[in-house]
Amino acid sequence: MTTGKINVSVENIFPLIKKFLYSDHEIFLRELVSNGTDATLKLKHLISIGEAKVEYGNPIIEVKVDKEGKKIHIIDQGLGMTADEVEKYINQVAFSGAEEFLDKYKDSAKDSGIIGHFGLGFYSAFMVAEKVEIITKSYKDEPAAHWTCDGSPEFTLEPADKTSRGTEIILHIAEDSLEFLDDSKIAGLLNKYNKFMPIPIKFGTRTETLPKPEDAPEDYVNETVETDNIINNPNPAWTKQPSELSDEDYKNFYRELYPMQFEEPLFNIHLNVDYPFNLTGILYFPKLGTDMQIQKDKIQLYQNQVYVTDNVEGIVPEFLTMLKGVIDSPDIPLNVSRSGLQADGAVKKISNYITRKVADKLKALFNENRADFEAKWNDIKIVLEYGMLSEEKFYEKAGAFVLYPTVDDTYFTLDELKEKLKENQTDKDGKLVILYAGNKDAQHSYIQAAKDKGYEVLLLDSPIISHLIQKIENDNKDLTFVRVDSDHIDNLIKKEENAISKLSEEEKATLKTSLEAYIPKAYSVQLEAMDSQAAPFIITQPEFMRRMKEMSQTGGGGMFGMGNMPEMYNLVVNTNSDLASSILNTEDKTHQEHLVKQALDLAKLSQNLLKGEALTAFVKRSFEMIK
Repeated sequence: MTTGKINVSVENIFPLIKKFLYSDHEIFLRELVSNGTDATLKLKHLISIGEAKVEYGNPIIEVKVDKEGKKIHIIDQGLGMTADEVEKYINQVAFSGAEEFLDKYKDSAKDSGIIGHFGLGFYSAFMVAEKVEIITKSYKDEPAAHWTCDGSPEFTLEPADKTSRGTEIILHIAEDSLEFLDDSKIAGLLNKYNKFMPIPIKFGTRTETLPKPEDAPEDYVNETVETDNIINNPNPAWTKQPSELSDEDYKNFYRELYPMQFEEPLFNIHLNVDYPFNLTGILYFPKLGTDMQIQKDKIQLYQNQVYVTDNVEGIVPEFLTMLKGVIDSPDIPLNVSRSGLQADGAVKKISNYITRKVADKLKALFNENRADFEAKWNDIKIVLEYGMLSEEKFYEKAGAFVLYPTVDDTYFTLDELKEKLKENQTDKDGKLVILYAGNKDAQHSYIQAAKDKGYEVLLLDSPIISHLIQKIENDNKDLTFVRVDSDHIDNLIKKEENAISKLSEEEKATLKTSLEAYIPKAYSVQLEAMDSQAAPFIITQPEFMRRMKEMSQTGGGGMFGMGNMPEMYNLVVNTNSDLASSILNTEDKTHQEHLVKQALDLAKLSQNLLKGEALTAFVKRSFEMIK
């Protein structure tokens, strides 16, 4: 038997990196600037613990574009490398210097901000460069080194005459990547990936006008001066404590994140946890209304202030992906190119933490200023209702702050509703009946009829309300939600006391037969003795079927298997109305049909059910009547 060690050749490592490892070529700049940041933060840490006897100063990272020479320079003033360290960290592919540093100084370096996850980051340079140079000098008293590689496994390493501490990386841009020599392209990438890096990043210069001296003559011309153009904010709001920030600071940071967003956020939630994982961030509630098609992917994910992605699925609970803001965590497990999330137990813990934190903040806002919370309700309700449906932990906490508004703009929590309605809105089985409307205008006549009886009517108009009330009913067996145009309302709304039908049983049977001859099969005829002033024809819908149909249209089809449910309605005819008597007593069948169709169309019109050809026929028939 023969045994041995598999020798992995690096002959094709660079094409592999270029084609597969980093699918998005533009991230080379993110990786190289991140490496410079790491080198600077490492030096700062070593100085702080007394291992490096040098002055830290005010280091920056500089990015320069040389269009004529087809080169990009990334220069840092960090701890640099000796020739031996270049051999170790650059020539040994995938050996992460940051990982080794963190391991060596794990107790003292945990808060130093060193990224340190990806040893292959440097090699992303070969996605855009045909040749890469490193000129570096260590903070230690050793000669500088110059490393050169043309993308093959061959390299050169020789002494250099660099005298200042730090590292300069020079990319000789390949012909298929010349777009990266455009200043605006590089500025855009720095703004996207490195906007909040913890070390100042210089890209070019800018001209500043000096203030005019108080004693300057009238013909004084303001002096100008060239200054470094620092393109990033090294101390973004999420890196600070909430106690350090004012409301205006939060709003300014929102504008910094979304310069093209002109509406102010409603409120923000500051995240800050260091156990059992590290996570900071700020989430903003924008005005959302009831639109479920809101653009998502507006929350930005960072790792130690390095932008990673705006796809936070899995980290942020789905219902909160409609929010905006920033989340930063070194503990989020990403793949080697930082482009995708790896399955990990820590991710679920982070998601649960964010859910709990958002719920606690909403409860605090509700308790601190209920009137303000109510004023914002319609702009945030879709997120909260979605959260109640999709996250059980959020649902458990939501009862303390989720509101149920009435058609008259009075707001109740569910517990408050139960207390208010228990005396007056119960059905024959003793269940509390919560009446609601889905459209204040379309269901106006039904709302008014309910209010005339002294009942409270809620306005629940979000597209997912059918799903939510189903869940609430399942968890509260002592109540039921009933829409005001539903057939179930008959179990609640009182008929006029001692209301007796003016028609005999025989007359009612004859009337029902006459009505059924002229109305569509989708309508079920019901005869009821009501107040003579009540509408003669009222259309209601079977509550269960209507609700299931609504649920199937907003995602319930797969859940309930009712994607193509038929339309079903009830036609409730008031037997004490003059119209019922007229229909019964009309011997002219043409006139009788005319009365039934006109009355039915009027009832349909009140429910917004009269459309198309039927509406045209109704209008024509109405004009004929008044002619």
